[in-house]
Amino acid sequence: MKRSELTDADCPQFYRGYLDTLPGDADLLEMLERQHRNFPEFILSIPDNLMGHRYADGKWSVAECLGHVYDAERVFQYRAVCFGRKDATPLPGFDQDTWISGNPSREWSRERHIEEYQAVRKSTLSLFRDFSREDLAYLGTASGKTISLGAIGFIICGHQRHHRNIIRSRYLGE
Repeated sequence: MKRSELTDADCPQFYRGYLDTLPGDADLLEMLERQHRNFPEFILSIPDNLMGHRYADGKWSVAECLGHVYDAERVFQYRAVCFGRKDATPLPGFDQDTWISGNPSREWSRERHIEEYQAVRKSTLSLFRDFSREDLAYLGTASGKTISLGAIGFIICGHQRHHRNIIRSRYLGE
């Protein structure tokens, strides 16, 4: 599936910012795999002394931002498996700030972050490889909004890219 195949009916406006970080011709599985290869290199490029850095009071540290990426991907995985199995049960949202306060990622080394990311993304790839085009068109409800399974896959990619861009610009000064 290509990102350009998504329509306004595939996801709430809230997620459009994530999708807009991706090229229109992006293929879902190729993008998931490319990020799986490249994101660990990005994590390694972050100096150890910046992992605890916050660019402003009340903002997450670099390590917490990375931990949020993995937590959110797990939430999106759960939504994807539910929708892929045609479960019409409305799924709840989650409070990302509450989750950060309980996430141990702020104490991890860069190597531990890479290990966690690779485990989560490997699971995402395994899940999405088996979805058919029909599956990707399935519309479910999450956080009170209608969203397609295919959009969830691209949101995973766009959400990661969004936070990578934030880390680059606000934390690393790139």
